[in-house]
Amino acid sequence: MRLITDTNENIGVVSVREALRIAEERGLDLVEVAPNSEPPVCRIMDFGKFMYERAKKEREARKAQKQIEVKEIRLRPKTTDHHRSFKVRDARRWLEEGMKVKVRIRFRGREITYPEIARDLLVDIAKELSDVGVVEQTPNMEGRTMLMILAPSNQKK
Repeated sequence: MRLITDTNENIGVVSVREALRIAEERGLDLVEVAPNSEPPVCRIMDFGKFMYERAKKEREARKAQKQIEVKEIRLRPKTTDHHRSFKVRDARRWLEEGMKVKVRIRFRGREITYPEIARDLLVDIAKELSDVGVVEQTPNMEGRTMLMILAPSNQKK
């Protein structure tokens, strides 16, 4: 196996016994870092410290990630314009805050025989919100609901 020390010094190809002896002398662990290479590469290191630092880097990376929240407004094909304006106003606010918005129209009873009503309603909502959001997923049927997803547009005022 090829051996690399804790000071990044390449010792070269040594036997497993020799590598374990060197690691034990230094009071560190022998860790296989590239098992598929020919010969396999092992490194002498403090494994606990290595795992701690890797976990610390992962935590920092997660902290730096931006969580995108998905909000949802639910309507029916018979929703009045006044009620729809309240829902659209909420959707506008969420899009401005950088959240995605699901617009779901739920059908009850025989309303499902007229999906074009819901599609027109979703297209109207998309037009109203076109200044702050873009359509990420076009309107499509999912069971007894029609769904459209809007994402915030990247244009900052």
